Amino acid sequence: MKMPASVTALAAAALLAAAPARAALNVVATTEDLASIAREVGGDKIKVESLSRGYQDPHFVEAKPSFVIRLHSADLLIVVGRELEIGWLPPLITQARNAKVQPGGEGYLDASTGVKILEIPTGQITRAMGDVHPQGNPHYWLDPDNGVRIAKAIAKKLAALDGADAAYFDQREQAFEKKVADAEKRWDAAMAPYKGTKVVTYHRSWPNFADRFGLDVIGYVEPRPGIPPSPSHTIDLINEMKAKNVKMILVEPYFDLKTPNSIASATGGRVLVMAPSVGAEKEITDYVSLFDYDVKLLTDALKAGGR
Repeated sequence: MKMPASVTALAAAALLAAAPARAALNVVATTEDLASIAREVGGDKIKVESLSRGYQDPHFVEAKPSFVIRLHSADLLIVVGRELEIGWLPPLITQARNAKVQPGGEGYLDASTGVKILEIPTGQITRAMGDVHPQGNPHYWLDPDNGVRIAKAIAKKLAALDGADAAYFDQREQAFEKKVADAEKRWDAAMAPYKGTKVVTYHRSWPNFADRFGLDVIGYVEPRPGIPPSPSHTIDLINEMKAKNVKMILVEPYFDLKTPNSIASATGGRVLVMAPSVGAEKEITDYVSLFDYDVKLLTDALKAGGR
């Protein structure tokens, strides 16, 4: 017997209602920055966790047993790459016994692919050069244009894992792109008067930020990447800062301020503790607010005479 169309429609609706909703994808990111961008793109279709906190040095993260559990159940692992996590992540991936998130697996995403990478070394690299990254500087997320490139890569990967929601991920990525573009207008306007300002940084964390906003990094508190400051290097840096009238020293929150403060005292300069990642301060809750925080902190200091 042929069923009336209304009855058929009701039956189909009942079946849809009874069908279990697709589980959200489990996403693990190595940093809060990548996790934040993933949340923007994935929305309520994903669950995201970060292995490191924004106030930690991402080169040196304590490898906890709980990380292995998270990686074991992950559908997607997003890494900074460029060997940033080389000191702690590889053993965790191996122990997780999850084929999806092994390098090259369907659930592994190196966010550095397709972004603007600076400071790619040429020639032979030796340990005497310090902790030099052979594949270039891994702090590339500190350029908001790279943030958009990361979002595009995440949207593409999520769509590959969950094709039914591909349009949703694309729509959210485009919304994030617009959000960043709108924010860049105010960041550029705020930073415009200070283009060309010479600064010193503690570690080589800021080349992408400096390149994007027109700062000139003339030296580092570390004599070489990852090498603690020495008295002779500190004296040389003080002399260079005096010669070039450099007044601003940018420092990450996980470094000791003793040497930067002594340099500032000797040069009449100022130490500014910048936020290198989402979560470094309570008010930095997402990727855009990271730049809101740093741009305001820096421009307020420069306006007060730190240039």
